[in-house]
Amino acid sequence: VISPGVRQCDAVSEIYSSLIKGTPEFGGDYASIVPMLPTGKGTSASHLTWTDDKFVEGEATIIELSGSHKKYHCPMARTILLGKPDQLKIDTMKKTNEALQAGIDAVKAGNTANDVAQAFWKILDKYGIEKTSRTGYSIGIGYPPDWGEHTLNISKGDMTELKPNVTFHMIAVMQFGNWGVEASESIRVTENGAELFCNLSKDLFVK
Repeated sequence: VISPGVRQCDAVSEIYSSLIKGTPEFGGDYASIVPMLPTGKGTSASHLTWTDDKFVEGEATIIELSGSHKKYHCPMARTILLGKPDQLKIDTMKKTNEALQAGIDAVKAGNTANDVAQAFWKILDKYGIEKTSRTGYSIGIGYPPDWGEHTLNISKGDMTELKPNVTFHMIAVMQFGNWGVEASESIRVTENGAELFCNLSKDLFVK
C-alpha cells in the first residue's frame, strides 16, 4: 500500500485495519503507541508519525509498529525505499543488520544486556558508525503511552542478567542528518539463544 502518490494517512488506515483485525485465531488490540512512519528527511528523526502528504518516489520510509493481543506487544521496524535502488542506503542497511544480528547472536540466558550491546556496537565500530542511544528495551504488557516495560535496556553498562522468557525489542536505527534506516526484532530469551517473534526479511525493501 506504500507507493508513490498514496497519502501516508491512507496507508496507515490499512495498517491499522490489519493490526486490529489480527488473525482468524487471535484478534488484535489497540497498541500502546501508534504506528510510526517517518518518511524522506523525517527518517533522520525518531518516533515521527504520518501526515496527509503523499509518498514520493526516491524517498525512504521507516515503518515501526506493534501487534497487540491482551495488551502483550510485539513491535518491529523495517525500511522501504520507493524507486531506484540507492546503494548507500542498501549498504548501510546491510551494516545495520549485521550489527543487529550480532546482538541477537549474543542473546542467551545467563548473558547480560551489556553482552548484547557490546556485540552490537562492535560491528558499528568496525564500520565507523556512531550511535549514542540504546539499542533495545524490555517489552511485555503495555499501556499508553509506551509498550516498553522499563526493566532493562540493551545498552553498554546495563548488567541486567537475561533470564529465560525475558522479552525485549532490539532496535537498530541509524540516522545521518537528513536520512536514516531501521530494522528491529522482538526477541524471547531462551537457554540456547534468541527466539524471534517475526519472520520477515530485514533487508531494505526497494519498491
